[in-house]
Amino acid sequence: MQHLDPLRESLPDVARDLKINLQNVLAESSLTVEQRWGVAVACGFASRNQRLAQALALQAGEAVAPAVLEDARAAAVLMAMNNVYYRTKHMLGRPDVEALPARLRMTRIAKPATNKADFELMCLAVSAINGCERCIGAHDKTVREAGLTAEQVHDAIRIAATVEGVALGLELGS
Repeated sequence: MQHLDPLRESLPDVARDLKINLQNVLAESSLTVEQRWGVAVACGFASRNQRLAQALALQAGEAVAPAVLEDARAAAVLMAMNNVYYRTKHMLGRPDVEALPARLRMTRIAKPATNKADFELMCLAVSAINGCERCIGAHDKTVREAGLTAEQVHDAIRIAATVEGVALGLELGS
């Protein structure tokens, strides 16, 4: 993994486990190649670590079509908006606010460049990074209805957790 190896090696000793975890979660799993790299790239952008996001996108670009990368970017930016909106409405716990419509444009969720199930899996993983319980539940329900397994959801969450940890490790430096 030529684009990720320099980043892995630059992680400080306190993030030694993440060097191995990043390699492992991006290896073969229950996820398709498109799901694995789509989730990883979306989470890289959600982590807001530009070096990591760029390295993941470059590495993914060698394995998947440009539409997967486009969906990953779309999932990251849409969930940045949606996770704040829905997480806050949920935390307020006010029926009067809950009853109000979002009136936020989200058509990309209904019409991804690749396929609905993979896009929703990317959204679920980004929502895990952003800590939005409501969005996690909604996207999990959609991917289950699309036929994805518990193991696939679990593998996507493992990628999200590892990418977020690597992003922090890179910020800490050596």
